[in-house]
Amino acid sequence: MNQPSTGSVPRIAHGFRLQWEAAQDCHVLLYPEGMVKLNQSGGEILQRCDGKRSVSDIVAELEQAFTATGLEREVLGFVAVAGQQRWLEWS
Repeated sequence: MNQPSTGSVPRIAHGFRLQWEAAQDCHVLLYPEGMVKLNQSGGEILQRCDGKRSVSDIVAELEQAFTATGLEREVLGFVAVAGQQRWLEWS
C-alpha cells in the first residue's frame, strides 16, 4: 500500500510484537533483529492497529481518549511511516 487512507485497516506486521516495557517506561516493537522504542503517541496508535479498526476508528478513539481534535493528519502520517518501515500490514 502506497498511502493509507482513513478507510485503511492496519495491523502489526508478521514478525513484530508490540509490548509495554516497564524498564523503558514505554511501548516497544520487538522483532528478531532488535527493538524499536516508541514515543507515547506511537505506542497509542500501534496498540489500536489490530486488523479490525480502520484508521478513522483509531483517530476517533484517540480523540476521545485524549480529549483532542484534528488528529487525523498525524495518525495518517504515522501509519504511513510505520507501513514504510514494514511495522504494519493492511487488512
